[in-house]
Amino acid sequence: MEEHLRFAACYWHTFCWNGADMFGVGAFNRPWQQPGEALALAKRKADVAFEFFHKLHVPFYCFHDVDVSPEGASLKEYINNFAQMVDVLAGKQEESGVKLLWGTANCFTNPRYGAGAATNPDPEVFSWAATQVVTAMEATHKLGGENYVLWGGREGYETLLNTDLRQEREQLGRFMQMVVEHKHKIGFQGTLLIEPKPQEPTKHQYDYDAATVYGFLKQFGLGKRD
Repeated sequence: MEEHLRFAACYWHTFCWNGADMFGVGAFNRPWQQPGEALALAKRKADVAFEFFHKLHVPFYCFHDVDVSPEGASLKEYINNFAQMVDVLAGKQEESGVKLLWGTANCFTNPRYGAGAATNPDPEVFSWAATQVVTAMEATHKLGGENYVLWGGREGYETLLNTDLRQEREQLGRFMQMVVEHKHKIGFQGTLLIEPKPQEPTKHQYDYDAATVYGFLKQFGLGKRD
């Protein structure tokens, strides 16, 4: 049964939410969300997270890259911060026995992704998203993660008036092909997972539902590769 029901604690809602909603600002008073040195606060958050996992006997956890590590002001800072936090998490996993169910990259929160990540017409934004996915997948691999997740939170459109559907789908398809190529390049044995969502947050998204995703994978030759 434990192979079929692999319960996990998610890092983002559990430790990153500050209690804000559409009617009010954050109401939580959490030590790791106070002003301070970003990496030190991330390490404190990790201490709390693994204490939480231990108390609830949670066998797995999962995260977005920027849930566990400060994004920084540049890609260099992002990569350096993440590398340090991966070492911290590896130590925590070894001490506790808690395993990583899956990791992923947050390519939707930062304003740079307002017009898409993998589908963005700006090559700099595309390359930034690719770097995040590469780094997050390698971190997941190093931490023994069992899966790597892709959610196209900004891969969609609000209106067809400024959208080239063919260009965006083909660009997203090539991005996914590169993800699969990198998985095999680094020897990651986990499963690649895509999370379909119909209208969150855009009017329409390319990973609308399971049937849409299946057709997309078939179109770009990804159906049997992972």
